[in-house]
Amino acid sequence: MIKLDFAKNKRYAVMGLGISGMLAARALAEAGADVLAWDNVDNARNHVSGIEGVKLENLAIRGLDKVDALILSPGIPHTYPKPHPVAAEAKRRGLPVIGDIELMLRALPNRKSVVITGTNGKSTTTALIGHLLGSIGLRVEIGGNIGRPVLNLNDPGHEGILVLELSSYQLELTPSIAPTIAVWLNISIDHIERHGNLAGYVEAKKRIFANQHGNSTAIVVVDDEPSTIVANALRQNGNNLIEVSQKRQILGGIYVDQGFLIDARSNQSHKIFDLNCVQSLPGAHNKQNAAAAAAACLALGFSREVIAKGITSFAGLAHRLELVAVYDNVAYVNDSKATNAAATAQALSYYNTIYWIVGGCAKEGGIEQLAPWFNRIKRAYLIGESACAFLHQIGNGCLTVLSYTLERAIRQAHAEALEDNIVGATVLLSPAAASFDQFPNFEVRGAQFKALVHTLTS
Repeated sequence: MIKLDFAKNKRYAVMGLGISGMLAARALAEAGADVLAWDNVDNARNHVSGIEGVKLENLAIRGLDKVDALILSPGIPHTYPKPHPVAAEAKRRGLPVIGDIELMLRALPNRKSVVITGTNGKSTTTALIGHLLGSIGLRVEIGGNIGRPVLNLNDPGHEGILVLELSSYQLELTPSIAPTIAVWLNISIDHIERHGNLAGYVEAKKRIFANQHGNSTAIVVVDDEPSTIVANALRQNGNNLIEVSQKRQILGGIYVDQGFLIDARSNQSHKIFDLNCVQSLPGAHNKQNAAAAAAACLALGFSREVIAKGITSFAGLAHRLELVAVYDNVAYVNDSKATNAAATAQALSYYNTIYWIVGGCAKEGGIEQLAPWFNRIKRAYLIGESACAFLHQIGNGCLTVLSYTLERAIRQAHAEALEDNIVGATVLLSPAAASFDQFPNFEVRGAQFKALVHTLTS
């Protein structure tokens, strides 16, 4: 656990006691801070009961008198649509409202870091960067919105590097973020219920660049309009900028051309690797992820040869286009991490003859933007609270089945794919929705899919 020595003899309020909040309360208490902690969920409060130095107090009643800072769970709103009462009081008092990542950065100043954000592809890119850097023997700690909470990481030291995936929620609570390399992947509509509109979402994401200095680099994938606007603003501001694309050639940047990863930073094109050969990175979106990861490692000074070798040994990311099994010519793919329509579009554009399992907690806009791929879908099996809404949005686009539960959908898709006996068919879990109606998170949803597939195909 990261030691928070700077917190000794100070008083912190911790609101939200999930895993990251619990670790923050514990780390602060171990550092000698006085910690007031609260969560409105009884089971969550049990996470900190018995920890010496942590006192359970209903912060909305007790207030924040004589508190030095509020540590807020990223899931708790502090601006739009309405600030949580505790966050609102902190702002009235002028108290810092920060998260666990800010605590880690204050404890580990001057560490090299690569920070990745974007709507889709963050986890794959983060895992790939961590793999590439680790493959050359560099000490790497990977965390944030992927893997371990940041306070559970180890100090990589001044010769190592932190590789952090950060969401817009986390960036809003990390005012001192100043990455050595900041990677911006893409923007599509997401989390509108939290940020109000696309502009608010983009502003939250742009915090990744706010404190970068002359020795740092901004990497921006310019394959969508909002990202291109961000790149242009960074260039005008004088930031060290590397543009990346998997759609077009970019002299002075990194791009993908017919599957080849190209380094054109010197305005001359040098082939790095043929990404078509990497089974763990299927689809155009993963070529984008690989290009961004390569740009980050090149910016850190590593050679094209080292990067090519590292890409070949990358095993891929669980729950993102993860091939679970192939049975009687039917592939079973776990894409549970596709929690919005833009992520699912990447999967639908890659496969043909799809038995599609879709649904959960719908995001803004639902799945209407997926209509261009409905002709690839043999049947859609609708699950979760969005089942009826998605049925209406699909309309006559493809055959639909109201399955409601994941288990029923998998069994139906398995039986019908085998009965149809079409070579190249794919049973695809790509929900285009969050998991919270039926599962604690997308990992649990994906794990259930994999377990049921193994049961059916064993």
